[in-house]
Amino acid sequence: MEESFVQAITASYQPKGAFLQLGAGVLDGQVVREAQVKLPLKMMNRHGLIAGATGTGKTRTLQLIAEQLSDAGVPVFMLDVKGDLSGLSEPGQANEALLERGEAVGVPFVASSFPVELFSLSGQLGTPMRITVEDFGPVLLARILELNDTQTGVLSVLFKYAQDQQIPVVDLSDMKSLLTYLSEGAGAEKIKADYGKISTSSAHTILRKMVTLEQQGLGDIFGEKEFEIEDLFAKVDGRGTISLLNISDIQDQPVLFSTFLLSLLNQLFKQLPEVGDLAQPKLVFFFDEAHLLFNGASKAFLNQIEQIVRLIRSKGVGVFFCTQAPTDLPESVLGQLGNRIQHALRAFTPNDAENLRKAVKTYPTSSFYQLDKVLTSLGTGQALITVLNDKGVPTEVVATHLVAARAVMGPCSASNYTRIVNSSSLRNKYEKRVERRSATEVIAEWQAAEQREQAKHKEGAAVKKSTSRRQTPLEAAKTQASRTLAREGVKLLSKIANGLIGSLFKKR
Repeated sequence: MEESFVQAITASYQPKGAFLQLGAGVLDGQVVREAQVKLPLKMMNRHGLIAGATGTGKTRTLQLIAEQLSDAGVPVFMLDVKGDLSGLSEPGQANEALLERGEAVGVPFVASSFPVELFSLSGQLGTPMRITVEDFGPVLLARILELNDTQTGVLSVLFKYAQDQQIPVVDLSDMKSLLTYLSEGAGAEKIKADYGKISTSSAHTILRKMVTLEQQGLGDIFGEKEFEIEDLFAKVDGRGTISLLNISDIQDQPVLFSTFLLSLLNQLFKQLPEVGDLAQPKLVFFFDEAHLLFNGASKAFLNQIEQIVRLIRSKGVGVFFCTQAPTDLPESVLGQLGNRIQHALRAFTPNDAENLRKAVKTYPTSSFYQLDKVLTSLGTGQALITVLNDKGVPTEVVATHLVAARAVMGPCSASNYTRIVNSSSLRNKYEKRVERRSATEVIAEWQAAEQREQAKHKEGAAVKKSTSRRQTPLEAAKTQASRTLAREGVKLLSKIANGLIGSLFKKR
């Protein structure tokens, strides 16, 4: 049995080119070192899933894959939910458990550190990451503002009008100015024919939600200098940089940070050129806590995710979703994930049992395992794996004892964290916000011009009114009397002047 197991795994996991060493197969509870489990590097852009219950080792699996990608010169972007991935910047410490694991899987433990960049949405825990509202787009903005379909339609009108008029919409202040202007007065009349009318109630609701976001200090992610995706592709001495987005200070805003990650993926999709299948990916993007992305998502939002996941592979980017169960992801997305690493699942409740049954259905059948029993009996640092081989064919399903991560499996020291943040050239690039003429200033100029035009129009109308009005008979009599009195006054003054002049000449 063991011999046939080794033959089957070796034949299935034998890539011709570069690969990631995931571990060694497990049969009947025993690690079989000869059954090496490898993931072809060229298949990393076919996307993947890392799933499992809390405490089963998902984060360490993320870490060991990121380490090997970095060694291969592939940059990595990862969400650091708790701030405990910063240990990648420091070499781990050998201990008996790590040495035993290395011996068991045939990959000796060798401590190592890796090049790391630290980012933060708040700017408090690393280099600030920002994006402009116009690049974020109406669908994603509606997602974080929790708008309904009607309100999302209003946002779409605002974005379309700004695009047509070439008005930069950089931050939430710009969006508020645009919304207020187009929902009342001259602005509302201006768009009525071509874009439709924006209801006052919808405008007020959207405005309140934007103000709430700003009050929570979360509006800072919108603005400039906008993060440039080229900075995710850095290398140090030939090794790919591991970029970590630390969101430990905004963990209570899952919709915000998960949607921001999708916006980064969207920018990668829009800006990167088509490259087809490469010998290794240009970037691998790990999407931790992926279930947060899909909870309560609108149809338009889900469609955008599906499109990005389906097409971004041809841009040389691989995406790995990390969550508790495969059922956390829509089937349309799950079907795009060719590489599966499933840690242990629990079956304590009827709902757990149903999720287990569904998870088993996502794997090929195996002649060596009863998959439902294996998934509930895997130990920490073990996983059920199937990936795509060099030809894109799913490999044999195998319970795997995973390779140990080589860096610190936890947060790095506070002094090292500070050093990484302060010494980063990207911090100098992005730390200060940049202000430029955008929608707020443009609309203020429009309103000032409209007010001047209105004042000029009122003044002209008043003059015209005063000159064109006919006098009443009494007013005409008074006018005539005034004119007569004026003429007689002039004659009298003339006589007096002539008398005085004559008198002077007589005296002389």
